[in-house]
Amino acid sequence: MTPPALVWFRQDLRLADNPALAAAAAGGRPVLALFVLDDEAPGRWRLGGAARWWLHHSLDALGRAIAARGGRLVLRRGAAAAVLDELVATSGATAVFWNRRYEPWAVAQDRAIKAALAARGVAVRSFKASLVREPWEVAAAEGLRVFSPFHRRWLELGPPDPPLPVPDPLRLVGDVPSESLASWDLPPTQPDWAAGLRETWRPGEAGAWERAERFLAVAAGRYGSARHRPDRDGVSRLSPHLRFGEISARALVHRAGLHSSFARQLAWREFAAQLLFYQPDLPEHELQPALRGFPWRDDAAGLRAWQRGRTGWPMVDAGMRELRRTGWMHNRARMITASLLTKHLLLDWRAGQDWFWDNLVDADLASNAMSWQWVAGTGTDTRGFARIFNPVKQGAEQDPQGAYVRRWMPELAGVPDAWLHRPHEAPPELLDAAARGYPRPIVDLAAGRARALTVYAAHVGGIGAEE
Repeated sequence: MTPPALVWFRQDLRLADNPALAAAAAGGRPVLALFVLDDEAPGRWRLGGAARWWLHHSLDALGRAIAARGGRLVLRRGAAAAVLDELVATSGATAVFWNRRYEPWAVAQDRAIKAALAARGVAVRSFKASLVREPWEVAAAEGLRVFSPFHRRWLELGPPDPPLPVPDPLRLVGDVPSESLASWDLPPTQPDWAAGLRETWRPGEAGAWERAERFLAVAAGRYGSARHRPDRDGVSRLSPHLRFGEISARALVHRAGLHSSFARQLAWREFAAQLLFYQPDLPEHELQPALRGFPWRDDAAGLRAWQRGRTGWPMVDAGMRELRRTGWMHNRARMITASLLTKHLLLDWRAGQDWFWDNLVDADLASNAMSWQWVAGTGTDTRGFARIFNPVKQGAEQDPQGAYVRRWMPELAGVPDAWLHRPHEAPPELLDAAARGYPRPIVDLAAGRARALTVYAAHVGGIGAEE
């Protein structure tokens, strides 16, 4: 009997354009499909609540797709090295295949497991699958900290290879014992949260392509201008599907075009990946050494109001309520909410990063850390601390008719457009009871902005500011 090849699924929960799966299936040998829930390896960066909900349903979808082809997705919980060691021994697998990851803990784990398996005489092969360009293909050992040169190099490498089809034939092993997905208790216990996630998303490869086809057919052509407007359906909403590898960035670039506005945003995602690869402490420490030790304020009440969408600034609160209900937030709203936290409230960006990590279905360590540092002015933004988003001005520009705010803030539905983004300034006779119950702002925008710039100037020197 031909020994099986073991494919270790991780952030690549798909059958199409899966290089590790394609290589393992080459020649028609049997494939043992494995997923390991290893909560210890990532340490504090184990998946948050929303992402664990997504993982449950994504694994369910992948398991059903494999079962439809006569196989089984083997689920095991525990240390990945021990699980692989045991399965290699019991199945007789002579080769292990996986697709590469780029988080610091994952790189270290993969290196150790590869060495241990090789010492046992097991062949190990790893592949590029989650990125179009791996960090070292674009940047040298020190990495690139500015997006423009990164993107130029990313483009210079030319169009990616065409995506791979589902292997045919695909012989899948179906008789290896597996743990029950339900026994892992991945979905959150709060029924209201789970309901919002279920209403919003369809995890899995089929759901990813359904959303991608709809976006590419309708919205991709106007993506460059529409992506800033949270009141419009102008973005792909593919980020959680990409995060869990239900669809490949290569396939999307192949469809959208290398020089498209959408491909540029995929390159931004890969810029974050290379930044984390070369700066492994990115989620923990300010990228700019001069800002380490910055005197962030301690304001538990302000943080709680921000988390619950009760800051008194509707564009911020709408974003935070969208996050809590759906596990996702429009990118423009992410910038506005993060700016209020780190600039007007002067609270530590890591507190926001941690809240997003637990609440986002697309929580990605590289993108989350880089984006929070970008908005906080501690990372790669060349204008740094000078960029301060005004939620009233942003609301007037990006949600002029108030569709976004009214969707997530029903208590403000009757407030006239002129006052919607600053309801505390509206004449009382224009507000109904619900709107009058909306909290007054927890921070004055002008005073908060001035305080932030004063503290920054005292820490590193004077600077101008923009809104």
